[in-house]
Amino acid sequence: MELEVTEVDGKHSCIRLNGRLDAAGAEQIGIRFTASTAASARNAIVDLAGVPFIASMGIRLLISSARALNAKGGKLVMFGAQEMVQDLLEQAAVDQIIPLVATQTEALELLAA
Repeated sequence: MELEVTEVDGKHSCIRLNGRLDAAGAEQIGIRFTASTAASARNAIVDLAGVPFIASMGIRLLISSARALNAKGGKLVMFGAQEMVQDLLEQAAVDQIIPLVATQTEALELLAA
């Protein structure tokens, strides 16, 4: 699992994930992901386009980071999920906790609202 953090619009973090977000992948990026989201207290968007598979530990990482960021007044929005990952996130109702949109533009618009 790879994680790349960039800045968007000078105000938001964009976290691009690449690889399987299973137990091993979540463990591999967990500390950096949390530091890039909750610890920074900045609104963040998460690019899931490079994630072909997500398991419960990956979902747990996303939800715990989103809740921690929310407690600090920030928002987390996911975008670009492949069909299988999107279906799983919707079935697990993760999209009810963390907004899930199709594009980076939509994610940034949601943060601006």
